[in-house]
Amino acid sequence: MNYDNILSEYSNGITTITINRPKKLNALNKATIQELHEAFDAANTDADTKVIIVTGSGEKAFVAGADISEFADFSVEEGGALAAQGHKLLFDFVANLSTPVIAAVNGFALGGGLELAMAAHFRVASANAKMGLPEVSLGVIPGYGGTQRLPQLVGKGRAMEMVMTAGMIDAETALNYGLVNHVVPQDELLPLAEKIASKIMRNSSVAIAEAINAINANYEAGVNGFEVEIEAFGNCFGTEDFVEGTTAFLEKRKADFPGK
Repeated sequence: MNYDNILSEYSNGITTITINRPKKLNALNKATIQELHEAFDAANTDADTKVIIVTGSGEKAFVAGADISEFADFSVEEGGALAAQGHKLLFDFVANLSTPVIAAVNGFALGGGLELAMAAHFRVASANAKMGLPEVSLGVIPGYGGTQRLPQLVGKGRAMEMVMTAGMIDAETALNYGLVNHVVPQDELLPLAEKIASKIMRNSSVAIAEAINAINANYEAGVNGFEVEIEAFGNCFGTEDFVEGTTAFLEKRKADFPGK
């Protein structure tokens, strides 16, 4: 598909989705959120795509935030609808994809940008990355999952401080907090994400999808994550990947998973 605000490229089992609005520091507007939904959906349903990497174009920003001009005059009802739609179309959608999503954070990841990165299954960052949720400086709060996912990743106290001060943290601090898994120079960022993706692709995509679902269940209100894990574990026994994985182990060879 052709997009106006993003790029989506496939190579060797990896679909790389790039937010491509460099003049706007890749800020998220309604059109970009819709295109991201479509690109993530297409990659997730593509049998050849085993890992999705999301990043921003240029060297300055992953996503510098939301496009404030689109909602500066919204009413209470319109504001609530904006958040609900964003959760459904993009942020919750990405978090619950069965295909692993790696956020390669290059430069600024602020507001909705950090919320998009946090919706990914994990994050790697360039050394020049800056992250924060500055919404309270505009008289609003994070509305795309930031108040929920940030405490899950960095703890309640650090999340409270980051949100209340509206400040930014650098990449090394984000690494120390557990917000990102790795920090590398910017020119090594995508190669690192691709290296991790290649390790993921050696394993069963069916089992990985079950694992994503089970891990996410730990953070869902009213859901017993242990019960989800037990069911997911059992499901794996009915897959061709399980047969291949166990057979390969017993035969002392590398598994060639069919993904079924």
